[in-house]
Amino acid sequence: MRLFMKFRQTSSTVVAAAKASISPATAYRIEGDPRLPSLKGEPRQRRRPDPLVDIFDAEIVPMLEAAPGLRSVAIFEEMMRRHPELGTGIRRTLERRIRSWRALHGEEREVIFRQTHEPGRLGLSDFTDMGNAGITIAGAPLAHRLYHFRLAYSGFEHAHVVLGGESFVALAEGLQNALWTLGGAPREHRSDSLSAAFRNLDREVREDLTRRYEDLCGHYTMTPSRNNAGIAHENGAIEGPHGHLKRAIEDALLMRGSRAFDDLPAYRRFIDEIVGRLNARNAKRIDLERAELGMLPGRRTADYEEVSVRVTSSGGFLLRKVFYTVPSRLIGHRLRVRLHDDRLTVFIGGTELTTLPRGRAHPSGKHGHVIDYRHVIHSLRRKPMALLGLVYRDQIFPRDVYRRTFEALLERLPDRQACRVIVELLALAHERGCERELADRLSIALEDGDLPDMASLRTRFSPDPAALPVVTVQLATLAAYDDALLGTGDAA
Repeated sequence: MRLFMKFRQTSSTVVAAAKASISPATAYRIEGDPRLPSLKGEPRQRRRPDPLVDIFDAEIVPMLEAAPGLRSVAIFEEMMRRHPELGTGIRRTLERRIRSWRALHGEEREVIFRQTHEPGRLGLSDFTDMGNAGITIAGAPLAHRLYHFRLAYSGFEHAHVVLGGESFVALAEGLQNALWTLGGAPREHRSDSLSAAFRNLDREVREDLTRRYEDLCGHYTMTPSRNNAGIAHENGAIEGPHGHLKRAIEDALLMRGSRAFDDLPAYRRFIDEIVGRLNARNAKRIDLERAELGMLPGRRTADYEEVSVRVTSSGGFLLRKVFYTVPSRLIGHRLRVRLHDDRLTVFIGGTELTTLPRGRAHPSGKHGHVIDYRHVIHSLRRKPMALLGLVYRDQIFPRDVYRRTFEALLERLPDRQACRVIVELLALAHERGCERELADRLSIALEDGDLPDMASLRTRFSPDPAALPVVTVQLATLAAYDDALLGTGDAA
């Protein structure tokens, strides 16, 4: 019809019809009534009575006006309670009618403004929970999050396994790992990761976290920013990619055929490999954006929280509802502890002493324990019965088979003897450096229903005199030193 009307402007009806490939009769009918066929018919009327005619304006509209956020299903259930004779078949009709009413009379809705991103301008950080991934480390479930960094323009990503919550320490460590992997820093950094940390804190603590976050960004010459609390789409350039990353991890786990990892570093390498594949897809854009990034400073800044603790007579210190053991020679000393997300670095003065795995208190508020039996075994040998009621008895065993052995000893021996045997086993594991090998022997004994034989175990794990090297030390004469100093001796 459009072609005919176009040709009709310069040609007669018959000629325009021929050019438009329609018959003259059709052409004359179009000239008589140019409306489309779909517009000529009368609108279709209802084929059955409106079941909502008596209640929509009288009851439902006032509910929508009084509570605009009310869900359609809640209104439906209320109507069923008031008018059970209507039947459940009206649900879809009611939902469509409410949707149409809201389109005409509802409140204005929030508009999302899509943004154009410039290379090198914006980097974003956020955390995403991985509790449903089913990851196990050495047989134990791993409750963890991923710190996720992304450049808005090129899509460069970095992920870091976080064992605790959305803390400043986790943000600082993950962000700096991302920047040093990238080789540069964007002009602005946006995060909502401190939102959880800010809740339930007093004003001074919130101001301290804000200052530390600003100092961190200032070290890398980035302008710090945070999106408004509860407005997730303001971080949309990373909220959406959370799902893509987690789906990629899930696919890789399914292809791997197992969610079990020997240790945490193995799992972290697995995540790094997946992120590396994702970045390879955007290699050209990443290279383009790298040229626009700011230079990194000469060194990293602190990605830890430093606290001071005192070692008690229990042979350890309490920090954040977790008790940590240290060598007993430190009892009474005050230590500096650098608190990272997954570890503690312990100093006395300016000297680094040791690194401990970081523990977490139980969700119920019960204290946690990070115990190294080597720190207390010398005292426990003098007081083996102390093990029976020890607060951290289960945590003192380095492997589960030691705990099961102790339970078997308690069932078949007097308490005093059972404590003495298990303490001697721990001492043997420490002194001979045979913790794993001894655990294998204990496991075999438990499977056979036997108790450990201390005499045979000592013999098995004692050093073989025949295998010890013979060391002969030949002492030089004092005259040889004089000759060397005076230069009169034979040249070496």
